[in-house]
Amino acid sequence: MKKYRCTVCGYIYDPEAGDPPRANPGTAFEDLPDDWVCPVCGAPKELFEKMNQT
Repeated sequence: MKKYRCTVCGYIYDPEAGDPPRANPGTAFEDLPDDWVCPVCGAPKELFEKMNQT
């Protein structure tokens, strides 16, 4: 699963870790609720970008 980075604060959403209690480990970014926001700065999902993994 792909990681996504907040373009506002740099927080990285890692689907393997999730975002308890809002998202259980193993939750893909695409499967997060529409009202999910960055847990650090409150930015909406639209301000996240997919990270290229090497």
